[in-house]
Amino acid sequence: MSNLRSRALEGEFCDIVRDLGGDAEGRAAGESYLDASHPIVGSDDTVTWALTPKIFGPAELGILTDAAETMGRILQKVTARFLKDPDFRALFHLPARAEELALVPTGYDELIPFARIDVLFNEETGDFRFAGVSTDSALGVTASVDVTRAIQRSEAYRRFSERHRSIETFDIAEGVICALRETYQSWANADEGTHHPEHPVVGIVDYAESATSHELDDLIERMADEGVYARFVDIRDLRIEEAAGVRRLVDGEGPIACVYRRALVGEMLEKPCPGVDALEEAARRGLVCLIGGFRTWPVSTNALFPVLNSEAIESVLDPAELAFVRAHVPEAHVLERGSDINRYLAEQDEWLVRPAGAYRAPEAVAGVDRVDRDEWWRVLLACCEEGGIVERLTHSYETPLIVGGAGEEASTPVMAGNVLGLYLFRGKFGGVYARSGFSGVMGRWGHRLNRGCLVVNE
Repeated sequence: MSNLRSRALEGEFCDIVRDLGGDAEGRAAGESYLDASHPIVGSDDTVTWALTPKIFGPAELGILTDAAETMGRILQKVTARFLKDPDFRALFHLPARAEELALVPTGYDELIPFARIDVLFNEETGDFRFAGVSTDSALGVTASVDVTRAIQRSEAYRRFSERHRSIETFDIAEGVICALRETYQSWANADEGTHHPEHPVVGIVDYAESATSHELDDLIERMADEGVYARFVDIRDLRIEEAAGVRRLVDGEGPIACVYRRALVGEMLEKPCPGVDALEEAARRGLVCLIGGFRTWPVSTNALFPVLNSEAIESVLDPAELAFVRAHVPEAHVLERGSDINRYLAEQDEWLVRPAGAYRAPEAVAGVDRVDRDEWWRVLLACCEEGGIVERLTHSYETPLIVGGAGEEASTPVMAGNVLGLYLFRGKFGGVYARSGFSGVMGRWGHRLNRGCLVVNE
């Protein structure tokens, strides 16, 4: 498509950095900003951000917006059918306890208040394929905003913005907060008893060892600015207390009216505790507004793509949505004990394996990355044992970028694959969380970078 400009705009940004000899001062300024705001630290202390942002023009933004919102409507339909059709529920192969939780009512109509939908997007053709969906604890809210702001402190950005005056950025954190507030206000019990319809006490609930502290700190700070008192709550600290005949969900600091659940349902099943039971009871009894409830979990698992590839989906979606799925969702199948894996052995370079449970992009294992055929065979057997997913491989689109960080001296762009996380807030597109990686097709990239995002409206 001739009106697609991302590749050219990102190349222009890289050329500016090269003309600046690498813009070492700009990268140092960006690194200082990240250190002072919400540090993004890699597990091995490597640089975790890129100076080159992902840059979209109106054409790319239109494609991504339509992709996200169309997929969002499909997820809503799939979730609605899951809630009312036992035969359809069985296609997800969920543990009985997870299925039971997913059926707990929420007290409001919105099925999926927010989601991140990952896509592999070809910036030259406009084609895209979905990589997965995260509706529980979708990460990237703070990283996307902060890396964009870090880039804007560079001389390279200043020169780029002089050439392109109509630049906009996404505020994903604000999107999360607005979706949370609107969902709470639509809750049936928002103004009951001591609940405040405008300024609820919000508990951001997770397991302490799994929580992304920099992102939670950011959301808590932002909510405080808007008059909403929020705090992090370790799920183990939750309990139900009764006072003056009123039962309430509380932690060590007091009552909670609204819960933003960041704890994955899968982790709740693996780590049961009285706090998990208290959260479920509070949701069932309408004591608390549980944002998203537990019913967002099914479409957040790797079983989603096999379901979308099944014949059963034909009774759920309309013809246009079915065509959309066939065009953009990769072929995927659940493997079980006794499954025939010969096809995937023979076509090793064309498939990847995902574990059962939550979608996590780094956990995928691509056959093309397994040089040893015997090792790939063992991966497939393990997938059969645990009921994992085999999915047709889509290669990520590669673009040049320049690595951020004060310690990097190179000004020569390197090629990296890209994944774009498209955020949806109550069904509406709300921004992009971009990541790039150097090593491996889909699995644990040897060097993974967070990207900022710019929209050039010209």
